[in-house]
Amino acid sequence: MLRKVSFLNKKDTTVDTEDDAGYLDVTVSEMKHPPPQLAPMPEGLTSQQIVRRHILGSIIQSEQSYLDSLKRILQEYQRPLLEAEPRILSPKKIQPIFFRLREILQCHTMFQIALASRVAEWDLTEKIGDLFVASDMLKNTPKGHQDRLPLQLALTELEILAEKLNEQKRMADQLAEMQQLSRSVSDRNLSKQLSTDQKQLILCETLIETVYGEKGQVLKSKERKVFLLNDSLICANINVKGPPDIGSLVPIGPKYAMKWSAPLMQVQVVEVGQENSQSKENIYQPSGTKRLSSANSQGKLILGPPRLHQELQELQHDLSIVEEVTLLVGTLQGSYQNLNTTVGQDWCLALQRLIRIKEDEIQCANKCRLRLMVPGKPDKSGRPVSFTVVFSTPSPLSKISWVNRLHLAKIAQREENLPGWVCAEEDEKTKPPFWCPLLACRVPVFSPKAQDQKLQAALHNPVQCTLLGFSAASTSLPQGYLWVASGGGDAHGQVEIFSLNRPTPRSVKSFQVGAPVLCLEYVTEPNANVEGVGEVTGAPARIGNTICVGLQDGNILVYGSVDTATQCMQTFQNPDGSPVLCLRHSANLLFAGLRNGKMMVYGRRNGEGLWDPDTCRQVDVGSGPVLKLITVEECVWACCLNQVTVIDSSTLSTQRFEAHPDPMISVTHMVQVGGGVWMAFSEGSSIRLFHTETLEHLQEINISTRSDYLSPGQRTMCVTSLLIFQGLLWVGTAQGIIVTLPVPKLEGIPKITGKAMTSLNAHCGPVDFLVATSSTLSPDMLKRDSTLDSADSASGGEELTDLSQESIQQPESSPQREAKPKGVLLQYRLRSTSQLPGKLLTAQPEEASNSSQESLEHSPEDGSIYELSDDPEVWVRAIPCAKEGIRKERVTSAAVISGGRGFRRLTVAGSSASSSALNETTLMVWQLPLTV
Repeated sequence: MLRKVSFLNKKDTTVDTEDDAGYLDVTVSEMKHPPPQLAPMPEGLTSQQIVRRHILGSIIQSEQSYLDSLKRILQEYQRPLLEAEPRILSPKKIQPIFFRLREILQCHTMFQIALASRVAEWDLTEKIGDLFVASDMLKNTPKGHQDRLPLQLALTELEILAEKLNEQKRMADQLAEMQQLSRSVSDRNLSKQLSTDQKQLILCETLIETVYGEKGQVLKSKERKVFLLNDSLICANINVKGPPDIGSLVPIGPKYAMKWSAPLMQVQVVEVGQENSQSKENIYQPSGTKRLSSANSQGKLILGPPRLHQELQELQHDLSIVEEVTLLVGTLQGSYQNLNTTVGQDWCLALQRLIRIKEDEIQCANKCRLRLMVPGKPDKSGRPVSFTVVFSTPSPLSKISWVNRLHLAKIAQREENLPGWVCAEEDEKTKPPFWCPLLACRVPVFSPKAQDQKLQAALHNPVQCTLLGFSAASTSLPQGYLWVASGGGDAHGQVEIFSLNRPTPRSVKSFQVGAPVLCLEYVTEPNANVEGVGEVTGAPARIGNTICVGLQDGNILVYGSVDTATQCMQTFQNPDGSPVLCLRHSANLLFAGLRNGKMMVYGRRNGEGLWDPDTCRQVDVGSGPVLKLITVEECVWACCLNQVTVIDSSTLSTQRFEAHPDPMISVTHMVQVGGGVWMAFSEGSSIRLFHTETLEHLQEINISTRSDYLSPGQRTMCVTSLLIFQGLLWVGTAQGIIVTLPVPKLEGIPKITGKAMTSLNAHCGPVDFLVATSSTLSPDMLKRDSTLDSADSASGGEELTDLSQESIQQPESSPQREAKPKGVLLQYRLRSTSQLPGKLLTAQPEEASNSSQESLEHSPEDGSIYELSDDPEVWVRAIPCAKEGIRKERVTSAAVISGGRGFRRLTVAGSSASSSALNETTLMVWQLPLTV
């Protein structure tokens, strides 16, 4: 017996046959292919097997429900519409409503047949990954299970498909917006330009434009549609939608009327307190209001909440006066109650706290307000005129996105990025995506006198700098410091430390070591219970994060990462005195790969302190040098010659496999992400992918680029550095050329799925290293409202350090600070600083606070400021609120830094480089868009 949906086989000649292209109707017998059904659960199953069985049952149920829904739509909705007399809708309008529904039903029917076969033999094989993928199923599939690799591969394919669909949707949405804008622009030339490929839409959003008066009052606000293009910024009025067209299924979008357009390079982002006149240009309000009055003509324009900036200036003025008064009080000859230097110091501390509160309020005002300085028409005398536009964004994330995209779009207009990347293959039709990594800057590493130094290694020291503001985090490089190590002659090595807390890396420290540096490793703080550390007598002090340096003479140096003083905390040498080629830490152990083919493993003193050389254990890796170490979960992979040794971190047991069939070719580089490891070799231009669990060889890619970019006589590329970062596999070559290949980001298999791109910005010599740098914006930055940290308020003696001092602060990792509950915000008028959260501010020592009232010494509460003339409104922390913890917004800034000798631009005719740039050791910084 065959069960058919009879009307599916009927052909209506009036229906457009394009929908039937590639469709072949197949009849399925439910008796021959019954729906999948799990047998009763056998006894003796493990907890993971039970979880996997429940997941499979959920898949079966949801798939059957989906099939029933598809059939019901076809039978109860499409069929009555097609057979209705008189017709309700024409077949041409019915077709898009049920577009490809028959094909979808057929695909899932075929899938159900395959699913049934897997379900029938589930208790024997437990295999479904080659048919269906689910993250939960992968998480509950143990290592060594035959279904692991099929599930990972299926997850990779699903991610690739999702990426393609998202990219197509993004491009379709942008095309629709551009078409709508071009139809709305009255200027024919601009309308024609918007329709060409030269104009690319980067970001568009509906923002609220707010016009302020001279005293900061809001005059008016209105919705605007703002378009960020690759070379211009357009602001348009949003007109009311036109009447709906009953004969069309596509709704009519809003119509725009362009308000103004400005070249992107002339648009500047301005924050509160930074409204200094640009090049003494005239500044106008966009609404045509009068020019600024003489009261505000001193180079500053007060915008946003009234008097915020003015109140800050008043507090700063008062602080300077009180400091002078305190100095004068110190010269008094007599003793007077509440009139001494301690009282003056308390007043200074209270004013400093109020200044921090006011700065926090100003920063809060910046979080959702996008202020732009836009060029206008010149005045009658021909002088350039700019006007300020203030937009309110829907959220702090929106503000960050706008500032970051504006910043990157300007970088993309530089000569070195026009273009910056080309398709590595002989395919001129393939254009690089707009948001390829952008070359942000080039920086020399060493002084001209030290150009004989050879770059050996580099790492990112991810130290948070609390001095960076809200907007700076969306335009500057990732926070932290870059350590660059070199080895010149045999006598010594050198380390340069660059600050990344500016738009351009800046050298802040340089020091020499006793031998050439061969490797660097950033080691996080030991995984120990740090509560009470340092409080109990005899407890070891916390050492924090450290940086280990491996030298050619066999020594390993340990430096603290919290200070640019770079004092060496520990020095020890491996027993053989062999050069240390690579370092890696895992599970509170330090692994050191040596030139003699051995690997030394060091533990910590008492499990928490520095490394203990007496705990050194030895692992024989091979007869050649150990060139690279990577950590793969609980194991360490070490490459030696053409083999890779997998070492268990706890037992030091080893397992070896051959990564290349030729014993004369060595594995030189390894990088891991998800379930795969990519490897490069000492010869050839191929890289290979291996599975981290089965050690199976999964893929091989040749990274050779166009021969036009190679020097005469060169035929192949040789890999000198590897890096996987944010969905891209970066490959540095001996020719100085950098190639990127797309890879998935999830926990699947990092297969290369797209075309390689070649950077037209290259080094003149080998790419010595590729380093990923990233930092995450503090979650407090993403809150709309300012909050006051009671712990910081209590530390009244804390000085505000200037950015130029490049103070390196270790991120707070105290459990007490991390566990602090979030709270709702209450508002009240502050009459005394004694009402602020935290301990009372006083410069008096705590042991002296028990003085009697008859004493001339003041009590702590006397240090509060009484009756300020204009009491500021202060936001303070109040009752804990659990709802705030639900939001998990995360903003990450990222950049990739390459190091090598010289710089050159690749062209079809060859390469171009100035003679001065040929031998100079250079860092090239590629900036990537913020990820939200």
